[in-house]
Amino acid sequence: MILLIAIIAGLCAGLLRARWQHQPWQPPELKYLWLVVLAFAPQLLVFYLPGWRAQLPDVVVGVCLVGSQVGLLVFCLLNRRHNGMLILAGGLALNLLVIVANGGFMPLGTDTAARLMPAQVLQGLKIGSPLGGHSKDILLAPGQIVFPWLADRFMPPSWFQYQFAFSMGDVFIGMGAFLLLSMQPKRQKGNTQHVSEPDDQNTDDGPEGQPGADGSEPPTCGGPDQQAVL
Repeated sequence: MILLIAIIAGLCAGLLRARWQHQPWQPPELKYLWLVVLAFAPQLLVFYLPGWRAQLPDVVVGVCLVGSQVGLLVFCLLNRRHNGMLILAGGLALNLLVIVANGGFMPLGTDTAARLMPAQVLQGLKIGSPLGGHSKDILLAPGQIVFPWLADRFMPPSWFQYQFAFSMGDVFIGMGAFLLLSMQPKRQKGNTQHVSEPDDQNTDDGPEGQPGADGSEPPTCGGPDQQAVL
């Protein structure tokens, strides 16, 4: 959700910035887009296609999630010259660190889960097991989480209608996506450049028409029809 909000905000800011600069907005020219498709394919298979999650053991699901994060991180590093891409890569690295440290899933503390779901639902969940379905989280007691400050522990303000948990890495991912879409480099209008004359056309013999050191008259530059006399 936080990534979706960042993308929408980045697009709006980018369009406004392009309009203010009197330039057309263009999406960033990213390379190796096929790597995004390849990296997201395991998540699509495991978490979004119905029926697959229940048929796969938790170890395979964790490996798919880790492999997907690694592929996305490599894609960001290959496109690191774009605005915000290194910040986005940093967020992916933070999420990857906490996921690997907690067995291949994003940890969700019971205290945070209590704010997201009814008590009856929470009591029916087993601590230490993935939440299942489309979730990438694993339910853990706060003391069991490795790197708890990187887990899904943050939530939107209470007045926000849709409540969800997100991590510090998600914040950096959102910031990077916003900068990537909003802070496009300025495009110059026209490509006119001053071209200097070749060095061999410059004369260093002093001002034209001045006599030489021995008092002789300087040579005159003949016209195109004059020939050198030997």
